[in-house]
Amino acid sequence: MLALTRKLVTEPVCVQSCRFLSSEKSPPRTLITGSLGQLGLTLAKEMRSRYGTERVVCTDIRKPPKSVLQSGPYRYANILNKNGLEEILVEHRIDQVVHFSALLSAIGEQNVALALNVNIEGFHNIIDLCNTHELKLFCPSTIGAFGPETPRNPTPDVTVQKPKTIYGVSKVYMERLGEYYNHRYGLDFRSCRFPGIISATTPGGGTTDYAIQIFYDAIETGRHDCFLAPDTRLPMMYISDCMQSVIQMMEVPSDRLSLRTYNINGFSFTPAEIAREIQKHVPLTVDYKVDPLRQGIANTWPEVLDDTNARRDWGWDPQFSLETMVPYMLDKVRKQIEH
Repeated sequence: MLALTRKLVTEPVCVQSCRFLSSEKSPPRTLITGSLGQLGLTLAKEMRSRYGTERVVCTDIRKPPKSVLQSGPYRYANILNKNGLEEILVEHRIDQVVHFSALLSAIGEQNVALALNVNIEGFHNIIDLCNTHELKLFCPSTIGAFGPETPRNPTPDVTVQKPKTIYGVSKVYMERLGEYYNHRYGLDFRSCRFPGIISATTPGGGTTDYAIQIFYDAIETGRHDCFLAPDTRLPMMYISDCMQSVIQMMEVPSDRLSLRTYNINGFSFTPAEIAREIQKHVPLTVDYKVDPLRQGIANTWPEVLDDTNARRDWGWDPQFSLETMVPYMLDKVRKQIEH
């Protein structure tokens, strides 16, 4: 945690579809880690359209499908191999890095040792190399960086952060280390706390992934087993808004940022609310079979993110609501299933 559109279901927002319009001399050369995940492929497509195909290098540890190899540069990169990463950065003359490689919340709880390696050691390698080579760095944070002591509605940018998952702990470490490197060395570190991201890709093990699976189940079987309680309210965002936020924040001049980590909000809903919205379009029955692990995680997360600072500092303005997202997702998922 693939599709693109705007509030009234018109195709992509201007920041995504327009060519590079910054005052910089030439478009940045960008490396994306974890590019075969929910976010990476979509961001690569948008950045290549904006900056040029050869200026965006995708990396991951898996063999890519032929379509990925044909779409632009791809390199094998294990973020735990610092020397290998540095070789790619130097060879491709990279200017900025988008670091998506991470183990998500529920998966991380099942393998804490691996989560520590990937989410903390991997990030340390990335930030150290970006500092050495003077590269701009974007790494997403998450609603999982908050905990049960955090105000839940709304959750401000600066507040108590005591997460109860290794995923959340690793993201708080990332936020703090990024801010330290910015303060100590002047590294241009940037981060957004993403809510649950909704797209037509197969769910990847996150606590908010029911909000993707429910669309597949609605179309394929008309029945969904939900692992969260019906009244569990969480913040979410459609993937095109998420891509907009990354590109927009990467391009805004550094002196306009009052923070290095920002909340960004899309819309919040409960499983019962999204089910009712889907039922306006297709038949759907939902059985609530609550998973104690994921429910316990969700109960510690925000219900609504306060993104006032992002709106003020760099013009953040999400385009989707629950009502406009649902029919678009149903269409995208149908096409994904048929494909």
